[in-house]
Amino acid sequence: MWKFITDKKSGDFFRFWFAQLTSQFGDRVYQMALVGMMTALHPGSVMEMSKLFAFAMVPAFCLGPIAGVYIDRWDRRTVLFITYFIQGVLILLAAFYFVRLPVIWPMYGVVFIIACLSRFYVPAKMAFLPEIVQFDDLHIANSLSTITGMIAGGLGILLGSWIVDRTGFFAGFCWDASCYLLSAALVFSITALRYRVDKKAILGGTKEIITAQKSIWHEIIDGIRYIQTQKQVRFIFWMMFILLAAVGAIYVVIIVFIQQAFHSVTQDLGFLAVSTTVGLFLGSLAYGRWGKQVEAYKVIFWSLILGGVMVIIFTVLIEATHSRMVALGLSFILGLILGPVMVAPQTVINKICPRDMSGKVFAAMEFVVYGAFLLAMMISSFLSIHVARFWILVDVGGIFTGVGIVGLLRFKPEEHI
Repeated sequence: MWKFITDKKSGDFFRFWFAQLTSQFGDRVYQMALVGMMTALHPGSVMEMSKLFAFAMVPAFCLGPIAGVYIDRWDRRTVLFITYFIQGVLILLAAFYFVRLPVIWPMYGVVFIIACLSRFYVPAKMAFLPEIVQFDDLHIANSLSTITGMIAGGLGILLGSWIVDRTGFFAGFCWDASCYLLSAALVFSITALRYRVDKKAILGGTKEIITAQKSIWHEIIDGIRYIQTQKQVRFIFWMMFILLAAVGAIYVVIIVFIQQAFHSVTQDLGFLAVSTTVGLFLGSLAYGRWGKQVEAYKVIFWSLILGGVMVIIFTVLIEATHSRMVALGLSFILGLILGPVMVAPQTVINKICPRDMSGKVFAAMEFVVYGAFLLAMMISSFLSIHVARFWILVDVGGIFTGVGIVGLLRFKPEEHI
């Protein structure tokens, strides 16, 4: 790892890496600003919070598969630069204009457009790594990106929650816009690419899109067939579907649960997110050190079992004690449990997927992930109208513990990666 870090040829990776960290930091500040905005407008409403986040997820279904095809055709550095830049400008407009309007719908539109842009830049940044890093260094590069990304995200939530609590969501939007514009500048400075794509393709316009429509759908079908024939990729997709369904089922419910337990808007959410992030970081490091000694499918199903148990324990103890120290300790343990399954998927796909498939595979994985998250989130949000949040969290924890136990007992070792 030290050789990779000190190698002058790694300079482009570290510019890309810092751009990722900056944008991930900004993403979390943006999320806290949205939570602060919705809490100010609709305090205590799980459904309104879910509606806002739904606008951020719908583009994964409408645009994701098509975006994956174009990511495999276009220059990925250009895609990253344009999307980062436009997002920064849009968030500035939201901060200085849209949030001041008497209705909320323009902000839903901004969230939707930013999510549409994300359907291009998220798979593009995942697929971009092999273009600036040698094959033998992919594992190191992905580990650095994943682990430090967790830290940047945790710090973004912590600082974002502090900013929103102290100065309001306006300042949070300004911070996020600055992060995206800096990320755009860093990506623009990358020069030494291992692959070159004709930049005119990204500006081909409507004519190119119309004439290529048939081949686009053919490429989407090719991507689906590729995923179906790759056991490693299929296993990762199922893993991500189950994990993100668990996260989606508790995400909005637990936000409101914590707000009401500790009587704060975002500050306690920030501290708990950092505690969870530290756990994720250490869990990822531990898996990198000892993970080869345990079969991957066992790690995944044990994470589901123990993660479900921790959600139940967290809910029961916080409801009973309202103790911030207990919440911090339990959120740390939850992160430690989930950390091992956060590193492997991107590395596996980077190594086994050819360049003309990786964009489609990452876009398809986003489709699956957002589908699981959105479906589970909307079901739990609807239930929250009729069922106490406490029981929703306890039941979700029990369900996913059961799924993990069944998977561990019934999954055949010859089928795993």
